[in-house]
Amino acid sequence: MPSLSLLIKPASGNCNIRCRYCFYRDEQQNRDTYSYGMMSEETLETLIQKALRYADRECSFGFQGGEPTVRGLEFFKKVVELQKKYNIHHTRISNAIQTNGIAIDEEWARFFAENHFLVGLSLDGNKELHDRYRLDPSGKGTYSKVLKAAQLFTAHKVDFNVLTVVTGQTAAAITRIYSFYRRSGFLYQQYIPCLDPLGEERGGNPYALTPDKYAQFLKTLFDLWYRDLQAGKFIYIRYFENLLGMLLGGRPESCGVSGQCIIQNVVEADGSVYPCDFYCLDEWKLGDIQTGDFPGLFTSDKAAEFLAVAGRGMETCRTCPWYGICRGGCRRDREPIAGGVPSLNYFCPAYQEFFSYAMPRLQEVAGEIARGRRYF
Repeated sequence: MPSLSLLIKPASGNCNIRCRYCFYRDEQQNRDTYSYGMMSEETLETLIQKALRYADRECSFGFQGGEPTVRGLEFFKKVVELQKKYNIHHTRISNAIQTNGIAIDEEWARFFAENHFLVGLSLDGNKELHDRYRLDPSGKGTYSKVLKAAQLFTAHKVDFNVLTVVTGQTAAAITRIYSFYRRSGFLYQQYIPCLDPLGEERGGNPYALTPDKYAQFLKTLFDLWYRDLQAGKFIYIRYFENLLGMLLGGRPESCGVSGQCIIQNVVEADGSVYPCDFYCLDEWKLGDIQTGDFPGLFTSDKAAEFLAVAGRGMETCRTCPWYGICRGGCRRDREPIAGGVPSLNYFCPAYQEFFSYAMPRLQEVAGEIARGRRYF
């Protein structure tokens, strides 16, 4: 019984703000076509029809960008309509969207709640930190608009989490950020290490996250999370939840800790398909949804090549005592500056320091969960 997961860019890389560290803008600058415009309803219909013709168990639709909401609410109403129309196998369908929150109003919030969208809301901590890099086209900070979106989501009972890009500045301020999120009721949190542009030596940008800063960030965040856990206060942090799941014998849901790349089926606005959000580049195009089909797109020779390259250069990793839990990290953090085969993860020193520091307590928590003690 096949399942299928899709990551869709209905507005390509178009966005209503100008984040200074935007990794997708960098990808756009490294391919022949900068933007693929807005996804047409015809392309959307073809995509949904083919996805639900293939998937007869579960099909997840994730919407990212750029900023997906700039495609307009009517587009997403069409998404739900077409999913109902083409769900010939009575497949279990889930929808998720990652948004900067700028366009969110009452109507958007009601739509997400009524249609059970899981929403990721991009927020980089408090006002000072968020407004450092997440600016509107006129150069003004967007913090107040994001907070308004969070309030609307809470009022309408939308399932949402906050996603924070970890820059050098946010890493140093994680205690303040965590306390702010806790007070605000943002109990579901994701933290994504900031990327330097493709081909550049890492650590040279003002927002850069270096291994030493990331190590301190992980240790401090873990201490805060563990303290709350011991006090019976549940805070969901995706990375820690994945680590606990692995210690309990489960499979991680985050590809960055799975030990191998997967084909994410990233669908750009024109219907072209790529293996990963970090590799929507000409050299890795798998095909397009108009002429291709599932599973042919993700079992193509190009897809196999992508997976094969991603698995190379990890010989040193496999001799590391932490490989079973780290598994080499995300391929994007193993890219050599001048291209070629992926190598040692840029954040390797951070992971080694973190696991040495936190593993006894992670194992303790996993053991308590396995014995049935209710932490949460």
